[in-house]
Amino acid sequence: MQNLNQKTVKSEVKFNGIGLHSGANVNLVIKPAQPNKGITFKRSDVSGNNIIVPSVFNVSSANFCTTISNESGASVSTIEHLMGALFILGIDNALIEVDNQEVPILDGSAKVFIDRITDVGLETSSQPIRIIKINKQVSFKDGSKFISIKPNNINFEIDFQLEYQNSKIGNQRNVVNIYEDDLTDVYNSRTFCLFEDIENLKKLGLARGGSLDNAIVVKGKEILNKTGLRNSKEFVNHKILDCIGDLYTSGYRVIGSVTCVQGGHYLTNKLLKKVFENRDNFSIIEVQERNLPHNIINRSLLRSIA
Repeated sequence: MQNLNQKTVKSEVKFNGIGLHSGANVNLVIKPAQPNKGITFKRSDVSGNNIIVPSVFNVSSANFCTTISNESGASVSTIEHLMGALFILGIDNALIEVDNQEVPILDGSAKVFIDRITDVGLETSSQPIRIIKINKQVSFKDGSKFISIKPNNINFEIDFQLEYQNSKIGNQRNVVNIYEDDLTDVYNSRTFCLFEDIENLKKLGLARGGSLDNAIVVKGKEILNKTGLRNSKEFVNHKILDCIGDLYTSGYRVIGSVTCVQGGHYLTNKLLKKVFENRDNFSIIEVQERNLPHNIINRSLLRSIA
C-alpha cells in the first residue's frame, strides 16, 4: 500500500518566469520536505517571518487570483496553478521558496510545473496520506454564482459550469473525476481573458505580465493566440484547475463532490471556510489499509488517490 503514503519531490525543482499580475521576474524552487510538514511557502527575499502556509484561513485576497499572507504581512499571490499541480501529482509535503511576491505564471497553465516535477520524480514516505472527507452538503451562493460540496463515497468530483456572453467562450460545462480521469486537458488549460477587459485590469495594477505566451485572449469570436486552443473545453477546464488548487488550501486531499456555476477563487474560498465552520461537516482521515472503507474494492482507484 506504498501508494497511499505521503510524497514529496525527490530533489529541488527550479522555475523562472514573470508574475502574471506583478510583471516581476520570479525564481521559484520546490524543495523536498519531511512527512506531515505539508506545503509551505518561503519568501526568500524577505527577512524575518517569511514562512506562509497556504491555508484557507491565510487567504488574504481571492480577487482575480489567490493570495496568501502571514501575520507579518509577507505574501505570495497566484498560487492556484502550482497548488493544482501539487494536488494532481499527489504531493503532500514541499517547501516552496520564491524570491518575489507572486508565483511565476509560466505558460498560464499547470503543465510546466507538472512536466518538470515529473522529470525529477517523487519520494514516497512511510506515513499515510490524510484526506478531508465531506460528511454534509455545504453551499455558498453569491447572486447567480453558486458552489457546493457534498459527500461522495471515495471520489473527488468537480462539476463546473461556465457561462459567458461572449459567443466564443459561451456556455461550457465539464464533469471531472479527479482520482480516475485523465487530467491532461485540465492541467494543460491556460488562464484566459477578454480583450476588452485588458485595459481595465491594467488600470487596477493587474495583468502587467500578461501576454499571449501565458494567457488566452478572446476578441469577439476570435482567439488571438496563433496556436488557438489546446482542447475544446479549455476555458472551463482552466476553471477546474483553479478550483483544484484553491481546494488544496484545505491542507488535504479531498473526498467529495463539487458543483460550481460561474465560480472562481472567491467562491471556493468562501465554501471552504463554511466547511470548516462546523466540525460535523467533515472528517479528517488517515488512509491506511486497516481503516479503508469496506466498499473500496478497486485497488487501481486507491492507487490513483495517491
